[in-house]
Amino acid sequence: MKKFWVNANPYNKDVVIAALESGAEAVILPDGKSEAVRQFGKIKTVAKDGDIVPGKDVEFIDITSKSDEDKAAAVPSNKMVVLRMLDWTVIPIENLIARRGKNILVQVQTSRHAQLMTEILEKGVDGVVLNTTDINDIKKTADIIAGITERISLAPATITTIRQLGMGDRSCLDTCTQMNPGEGILVGNTASAFFLVHSESIDNPYVASRPFRVNAGAVHAYTLTPGNRTKYLADFKSGDEVLIVNFEGKTQTAYLGRNKIEKRPMMLIEAEADNSPVSLVMQNAETIRLVRPDGQPVSITDLKPGDKVLAHVEKTGRHFGLKVDETLIER
Repeated sequence: MKKFWVNANPYNKDVVIAALESGAEAVILPDGKSEAVRQFGKIKTVAKDGDIVPGKDVEFIDITSKSDEDKAAAVPSNKMVVLRMLDWTVIPIENLIARRGKNILVQVQTSRHAQLMTEILEKGVDGVVLNTTDINDIKKTADIIAGITERISLAPATITTIRQLGMGDRSCLDTCTQMNPGEGILVGNTASAFFLVHSESIDNPYVASRPFRVNAGAVHAYTLTPGNRTKYLADFKSGDEVLIVNFEGKTQTAYLGRNKIEKRPMMLIEAEADNSPVSLVMQNAETIRLVRPDGQPVSITDLKPGDKVLAHVEKTGRHFGLKVDETLIER
């Protein structure tokens, strides 16, 4: 997810509050103001008395020449660099993305500049520092940054097996976000293949919809999380990041409110996508759905061999949730 910082130096209370309410990650402050800002809410501060300390955690560099670009490239890659482009030439930023690769932020004056910076070389910089006192533009920039998400490739998977099992522990992920029809979470028995499990956003005669919830599957299953990592369903707790995916592969980051783990009757669903097996153990209930290629939800109790649903398949293994190039067999 792209970083969004707001410059409130010289100190401006209205800018700080707008940044906080817009979901900015951090505000840049004059030294000595961090404690005052913390009274408004939880937000990182960039100052000598802040959470992010200039010179130690981040370097601010004015870019006016090739030598300035070289100076920015020489900063250790584990430290953030904020580029202040005095003449708004895009080429130095493109060069630094190629040379440095990560932890590059650019100071911008408007939401339009923010959008440009996040699209450079299709990858964009890692974030922006907005330098403005325009409250509306702070909110507009926040919307732009929030709308920039990773895309997930989805492929049709052909159902091969549906088999009733006995009792097991299943995990319901209740997020802090209302999901729409066609949205859900990627879950699979293995870390290389996932079904798109639909949210409980569909009304039925027996129970009210719960659009914030995904009845994800058995506790052992993996789900794909922001940053292209995986996590066991059993390990989720309040406040964790959850990756919501829609049928077109568009994503957004949500936060977990609770993880409901309860004993329920289970069933095994197996399929094949891109010549790879996909499987998941799920609760045996008609309110639990996968997603057809056209985005329509389908109850798992209505599935039959030959039906097609959406899945995501990866070709690399994983170690502690991270992708690794190794031979790995999961059945």
